[in-house]
Order: sequence, then structure tokens, then C-alpha cells
Amino acid sequence: MADTKHNPGDPRDGSRNRFGKAERDMVALGIATAAIIMFVGTGGVVVPQVVRSFAGGLGPDKALTSALLLNIALIIFGWRRYRQLSQEVQERRKAEEQAKLLAETDPLTGCLNRRSLADATAELISAGTDRGEVVALVMIDLDNFKQINDFNGHSTGDQVLRECATRIAALLPKRGLLARLGGDEFACVLPLDPKRPEVIDDLAVALIEAIATRSDVSGSGIEITASLGLTRSDFSREVGEEPADAHTLLHMADIAMYHAKRAGKNRYFWFDAPMQNELRFRREIEQGIRRGIRLGEFVPFYEQQIDLASGELTGFEMLARWKSPALGVISPEIFIPIAEEIGAIADLSESVIAQALEDAKTWDARLTLSVNISPLQMRDPWFAQKLLKMLVEANFPPHRLEIEITESCLHENVAEVRTLVTSLKNQGIRISLDDFGTGYSSLAQLRSLPFDRIKIDRMFVTNLTEDSDSAAIVDAVTRLGKDLGLPVTAEGIENKEILARLMQYGDIKGQGFLYGQPQPGNVTRDRLASLDLLSDQPAPPVESALPATDPKAASQG
Repeated sequence: MADTKHNPGDPRDGSRNRFGKAERDMVALGIATAAIIMFVGTGGVVVPQVVRSFAGGLGPDKALTSALLLNIALIIFGWRRYRQLSQEVQERRKAEEQAKLLAETDPLTGCLNRRSLADATAELISAGTDRGEVVALVMIDLDNFKQINDFNGHSTGDQVLRECATRIAALLPKRGLLARLGGDEFACVLPLDPKRPEVIDDLAVALIEAIATRSDVSGSGIEITASLGLTRSDFSREVGEEPADAHTLLHMADIAMYHAKRAGKNRYFWFDAPMQNELRFRREIEQGIRRGIRLGEFVPFYEQQIDLASGELTGFEMLARWKSPALGVISPEIFIPIAEEIGAIADLSESVIAQALEDAKTWDARLTLSVNISPLQMRDPWFAQKLLKMLVEANFPPHRLEIEITESCLHENVAEVRTLVTSLKNQGIRISLDDFGTGYSSLAQLRSLPFDRIKIDRMFVTNLTEDSDSAAIVDAVTRLGKDLGLPVTAEGIENKEILARLMQYGDIKGQGFLYGQPQPGNVTRDRLASLDLLSDQPAPPVESALPATDPKAASQG
């Protein structure tokens, strides 16, 4: 694997120096040294007296003899104390180095992890400056890796990742760094002579060929390709930016990599100046998201949910919308993935849910509120407590709330999902499996998790009347729902032809633009008022039933 050793500037050297000082314990050494000096002094007097006593003279002085014996005991004590301390320091050093190794490396592949890559890249940039070198970063994203996990299992996927890491590392120069950023993404950082940029092009071609080589994993041939994004630390100066750090390099390479994805995958792209507009826009979005959450710029919109047989309004799905005074109206397809990447999705989601609960508690008690949850929120062990707290504060009945989780969550950690779903169900909250049909969920997962509803992904519903495969999937999902006793909701009803086809399946809910665009809270309220669907009776107080204990402990039980 590529050389990932730390240079002398590594902070671990400081710990070694610290331990080195501890090994030379001044107290123990002082005691031993003083005892030796005193031993020499007293021994020089007592020993001649002992010799004379053998010749018939007077015996040695008892006080000096006792002092000599005490000196010997102190020497033995000091030496044993010194050895014990040395052993303890060595054990602690090993433990610290092991902990630091675990913190800096990816446990699956042995590569650096995202956290340690930044520091290692900074060191490489600093060292390269003195040598007249720049730093190149290669972002590697495996194409369609999710399908390998879905069809072959996660253990096979892990083996593929280890194999890819080995192949990548074998092609890197000695001073190159390799990190696994998470999932199926890797990053290579290496020094580059600015006069020889073709070295990176050659490396990119070699990496694509190496990764695409068929591998025999778990007795089956696995074929996979990769999309690469390339950049250099001196590119930032060419487009008027500050000198690049690891974070900037990753952003630039990430943008170039997505260009390779959009161009057909299994290829590489260099980051160039026109892409900088996208990078600047990304930075503005990141800053705007954090500012917008604080200033309340994210608001709920509501999409109607209809009983297809009766045409009756049954509830609304809440959709987050962002109206930024600085950037204008930003699509959720843009700001939600970015909010997830920068760790702001929980605050954003909780802010909009709290507003939605305040709106929905004034609706007729028959109307439900559906809310989408990010997969990242599913990993929060305190999410159930946070949600119940919002219900209590808004005095909103839990049975009127439906949480929608995406099918992809089931592939990440079924145990965590089961714990969270059970906690929410215990409070009376309904759980819906969203985007069903896109994530290859098994029947066993559907039966083992207590879902209340499944939702057919809009991609299949929208193409229902034009694509036979989509029609077959919709038919299969509705039949599965009936067999499992799970109600079905179809998203993406955009015209009467689709509606007519869906009504053939009997008891089913639907939503889509045929019933109108999602509307803000005030417009929704006015419409409900015109339909006499506003409640004039306050709901009974909502009481918390969740114990104030560590949810991790509860999940382990």
C-alpha cells in the first residue's frame, strides 16, 4: 500500500518525547543516584572496618552499617521503580498508538480516513512547497456499487472495497496517500512536478483499468468501474481563489468526478475554471443553509393526499422549501443533499417539522401529516425523543403523524431502523416505507419491520401508462401490499390516465400534480377553511411516554 507514514512533524512524535521524559523518571533516578552516592561514601568507611575486624580489630560501626544496608535497599527500590515505570510507559504508548491508528485509518481497508486525510494533505502541500512541487488529488467513486451490495450482500461489497483499495495503492508512488472517504469513495493525494502534469493523466488511466479488471470475490465474478475527478493545488490560484487546502481540493475533485458521472461513468475529468462557478455556488449554498436555518428561511409546503376511490382529502405530505433572499428559490434536490453532507440536515428538518406541526394541529382531526426523514436522522439514537418533544410542544396527536423513511435506510443498519421504528410506533406514530421499488428490499425485511404503509416511487407511477416495466412494478407492489395487509400510496399522479389505471387496484391513496402543486401553510389553511376542514376544538394534551434514558442502552436491550 502507498506510503502513509508520518513525517517528523507528526504530533505522535510529541507523545514519544513526553513518554521518553516519563521513562527517565527524575524521582526514581534521583533516589537511585543518591543511594549510590551514599553507598560509595558509607561503603568506603564500613568496608575497611569490616576487613580490620577479620584481623582482630574493632567491628564496623553499627550506624554506618545500617546506613549501608539502607542504601542497598534504596538502590534496589529505585531500580525496580524505574523498570516498572518503563514497562507502564511502554504499555501506555502502545495503547495510545493503537487508539491513534484506529482514529486515523479506515478499519475496513486500512487506508487513511476522511478525518486524517486533511492533516496528511496539509503536510504534503507544505513539504511540496519547499521542493517546488504541487499536490494533485484524485477522487475515485465506484460506479453502481450499491447494486453489488443489493444483489451480492454487504460482505461481498466489503471484499470488493478491500480489493479496490489494494489495486489503487499498488499504483501510487511512494509518497502518495490513499484514503477511503466513506462508502465507495476513495481519494489519492500525491506530489506532482508541475512541469509533468501527464503523470496524473497516466495514473488516472491506470486506475480506471485496474479497478475495471474482473475480480473473483466469494466465488463469483464481480465487474465494477469507477469515475474519477482530478485537481491540483495550484488550480485555485488560476481561478482567483486562495491557495487550496484539503477541503477545497476535495470539493474541486468532487465536482470533476460528478462531471465524469454525468458524461457516462468509467472515465475521468480534470477540474477546470468553468467548474469554479459550480464550486462557488456550492459554497454559497452551504453558507446560505446555515444562515437560512437560523433565520427561518426554510418553510413547509403541503401536497395533498387523496383517497382515489372516494376522492376524499385524507391528509398532506410536508415538503421543505427554501426561499432565500440572497439566492432565490432553491430546489430541494439541491439543498437537501448538501445539508446532509455538511451535517445541517437534522437542524433543518426539525425546524420545518416544528412549523408543520403548528400548522397541522389546526386542521380537521381526520387529516394526517406525513413527514420525510433523512437517512442521517435515522442514525441519531435520540431522534425518537426529539420528535416526541416536538409533538408535546405543539400538542399534536401522534396518531395523526406519519414518518416516511426511504427504502435505502434498510440496507445501512436494519437493527438501528428496527429500534427507531419500534420506539416511534410505541408512541402511536405511523411509519411509511417511502420510494418503494427502488432499493431492492426483501420480503423478509418488510415482514420483520412494523410498517403501516408502503409508497410506490413516483418514477414508476409517472411512467405507468407508457412503460410496461413500470406498470409491472406498480402491479407487483400493490399486490404485495394487499398480501401483507399494508395500505399503498402512489406518488406522481400527474394526469387522469394514470389515475384511471391506479383506480383499478382498489383501495389506494395517491398524490401528485393532478391534485395541485404543493402549497405553503397559509394557502393550505385558506383552502381547508373553504372546505370546512379546520378544527375548532383543541387536541387533548400529548404526554411523553419515552423514558429519559440512553437510547443506545435501550437498543442493546
